[in-house]
Amino acid sequence: MLKTDTAAQPAPSASALTRRGLFSLAGASAALASAPAAARSFGSGFTHNVASGEPSATSVLLWTRFVAEAESALTWQVSESEDFARPVAEGSVNASPSRDWCAKGIATGLAPDRWYFYRFIAPDGTISPVGRTRTLPQGPSAKFRLAVFSCSNFGFGWFNAYGHAALANDADLAVHLGDYIYEYGEDNYPNPGQGVAERVLAPTTEIIALTDYRLRYATYRTDPDLQRLHQVLPMIAVWDDHESANDSWKDGAQNHQPDSEGSWEARKAAAKQAYREWLPVSDAPYAAYQVGDLATLFRLDTRLEGRDQQLDLGKVLAGQKDPQGAMEALVRFKDGAWADPERHLLGAAQESWLAESLKASTARGTAWQVLVQQVLIGNLRTPASLAEQLGAGLPDFIRERLTAAVVASQVGLPSNMDAWDGYPAARERVFKAALNADANLLVLAGDTHNGWAFELAQDGAKVGVELGVCSVSSPGFETYLGFIKPGDLAAALVAENEQLKWADTAQRGYMLVELTPARATTEYRFSAGIRQRSAQLAGTKRITTEKGSGKLVV
Repeated sequence: MLKTDTAAQPAPSASALTRRGLFSLAGASAALASAPAAARSFGSGFTHNVASGEPSATSVLLWTRFVAEAESALTWQVSESEDFARPVAEGSVNASPSRDWCAKGIATGLAPDRWYFYRFIAPDGTISPVGRTRTLPQGPSAKFRLAVFSCSNFGFGWFNAYGHAALANDADLAVHLGDYIYEYGEDNYPNPGQGVAERVLAPTTEIIALTDYRLRYATYRTDPDLQRLHQVLPMIAVWDDHESANDSWKDGAQNHQPDSEGSWEARKAAAKQAYREWLPVSDAPYAAYQVGDLATLFRLDTRLEGRDQQLDLGKVLAGQKDPQGAMEALVRFKDGAWADPERHLLGAAQESWLAESLKASTARGTAWQVLVQQVLIGNLRTPASLAEQLGAGLPDFIRERLTAAVVASQVGLPSNMDAWDGYPAARERVFKAALNADANLLVLAGDTHNGWAFELAQDGAKVGVELGVCSVSSPGFETYLGFIKPGDLAAALVAENEQLKWADTAQRGYMLVELTPARATTEYRFSAGIRQRSAQLAGTKRITTEKGSGKLVV
C-alpha cells in the first residue's frame, strides 16, 4: 500500500488546515477547559483529540483516547490526503480501561520526510478528529525545524506558546523538555490569587496515586492549544520532575513524604504509567532519533533513570554563625561532596549509551548532535551584586536563599544543585565523551522557566552550545526577584558567568530551532501574555551558531 515516490513535500499551509478543520477543535474541548472541576466530565467516545510522536524515517506512533462501556478495537489509518481515499497504512489497537482508555498504534512502512494525515475509527463507525504528522528525513537534508517547549502550568495561565506554534505552522517536530504537568494541588503553585480563575484544576489535591495522575493529564489535555499542537505536529517528549514530584531523583523527591504519601517507588511507577498512557511516547527511558544527515536527537532522562539525590547548600551552611565559617564550610563542600566523581545524573548505563551513540552519530557524518534533555548544563553562578539589592520587604526564605547563593558563588560554586551544576563530575564525563566523539554538540534545556544561551567548554576546549527555553506558562525570575529590573538581572548574570552569553528572565514562550548543514538558528518567541488566551507575540530574539564553532552570535 506504500507509495514509492519519496520526494519530500511541504507542510499544508495554516490557512489550508484551517479550512480543512484541523485547526477547529471540538467545542466540547473548550467548554471542558473552563468547566468547574466538580462538574467536569470527559464523556464518551473520542474525548481528547489525537496525537502523534516517536517519529523515524519510516514510522510514527499514533495516539487517541476512546471511552466506551467496554474495551474497544479501534482502526487507525494513515493517508497522504485528508480524504483518506487511499490509505497507505492501517492497523488496529485496543482502547482499554486498564490504560485509561488511551490507545497507541505504530504506523510503519511510511516514506521518509513526508507529511501524512491520520485518524482512528471506532467499532460503531465514529471517526476521530483528523491529525497531521510526518516522518523524519533520510539521507541528505537541507533544513529541519524544532518547536521546543518546557514548563506548562495549567493554573498560571493559557498555553499560548502552543497555540502560536500550531498557527505559525513552520515547525517539523514539537519537542517538550518536561514539566508537561504539575503535581501540586489547587492551592499551591499557583497560590490563591495567583492563578487564572477559569483554569480549574482536577483533582484539586496533590496527585499521588495513578487515578490522580490520570485525571491531571485529562485536565491538562482539555486545553485547546495543547490539543491543537498535538493534532498537527508529532512530538518527542521527556519528563522532568513535576510529572512525578518536585526535585525528584531515582529514589525520592523533595515533594514526596513517605510517612504520609506512601512508597516513592509506587508513586514513581504511577507517574510513569500515566505519562506513557497519555502522551504519544514509547516506554524506552532514553532513545535516539536520526534526522537525515542533519542531526541525531538524543532523548535523555536526567530525572528518574539514574540521578543521585541533589546536594543542598542550605544544609552545608546550617549552623554557621559568621562569614568565615560559612566560607570554610563551602570550600570543604566544593572539594568534597560536590566534586565526588561517583555522583551520577544519567546513571552509568545511560551515560555509556550516550557516549557510544555520540561516536556512532559523528561516524555517520551527522552534522549536529542534539541533547534533548531537561536541566541546564551550562555553569551558572549567582552575581554578588544581588546581595546589594535585597530590599527590606523581601521574605526571609528568599533572602536566605539569595544570600547563600551569593556566598557560594564567591568560592566558585553554582546555586542550582538540581541542574548539571550540582553534578560536575557527571557533566565532565559527558563533555569529554562529546569531545572524544568530535561531536558538534547542541544542548536543549528547560526547567528554569527563563531563557538562556551558553557557550560550553571543558578544560579550555570548546564543547558546543546550549539553548535554554523559557516556560510556556510557569513563572520565572520576574516573579521571585521582582525587586530587580529584568534587564539588569540578565546583564548581571551574563557578566558573572563566562559561558553565559544571553539571558531573558521575564518572559514566557518557546523556541523555534532551525538546523541546516552550516548553522543552527534559534528564534525565541515570547508570548504577549498568558492571562488571556491569545497567539500574539510580544517579540522575538534570534541567536545563531555556525557548525563546529562552539560560538554564539547573539
